Amino acid sequence: MKIGVLVKQVPDTATKIVLTANGRGIEEGNVKWVMNPYDEYAVEAALRLQGPLSAEVVVFSLGPARAVETLRMALAMGCDRAVRIHAETPLDAFATGNALAVAIAASGCELVFGGKQAVDDDAGQVLQIVAEVLHWPVVSVANQLHVHAGNDGITVHRPAAGGVTEVVELGFPAVIGCDKGLNTPRYPSLPGIMKAKQKPLTEQQSRDLLGGVSPHVVLQQFSLPPDRPAGRKITGDPENVAQQLVDWLHNEIKVI
Repeated sequence: MKIGVLVKQVPDTATKIVLTANGRGIEEGNVKWVMNPYDEYAVEAALRLQGPLSAEVVVFSLGPARAVETLRMALAMGCDRAVRIHAETPLDAFATGNALAVAIAASGCELVFGGKQAVDDDAGQVLQIVAEVLHWPVVSVANQLHVHAGNDGITVHRPAAGGVTEVVELGFPAVIGCDKGLNTPRYPSLPGIMKAKQKPLTEQQSRDLLGGVSPHVVLQQFSLPPDRPAGRKITGDPENVAQQLVDWLHNEIKVI
């Protein structure tokens, strides 16, 4: 069996984002790039099934040349081989999902894991698009997984509104989006890092996979959120503070 894992390289959430002069992108020079945190759970989920399913784990990423660093990290964690899909221009979720789906189908994967969303755009669409293109079932926000005794399917638990847990039974092939709490991702070991340098990493061109499919969304301009206004401090005795607060909420904020 072959298990696919989708990973994305994203800016570290602690990175201060600076826009380019024309506002059409971000300055990448000082950005620390990391594997999307939710994708770490996906890699770990695949690796935990690697032995029980006698599976080869193939990790995929669509991104620029620097995405190789993230793929090498996945290989160091234990994945068997990697595929990077190069796009000459940034692609939206629709085109990205289509390209990844074609690559997955060609690889022969029967089970695909990915993070429930990427922390840079928070779109949460690519997994569903991959599944739609492949005509596979998809379950996202998974926080528990159990492979069936006969290795012919998988049970997925996912949270629903009101504290309810949905339990979904899936056969193979299937796509699963992983959430925080599903597992504890392992750290790459030193031997794993050394072995990762020798593991196969192939590259494909998105134009060869898309077959005429084009993005539906093109980002033309970026803007940072406005600065938060300074806080307001109220001092005095409790009665005076309460009166100032009521006056402020009523006369200035106008919420009461």
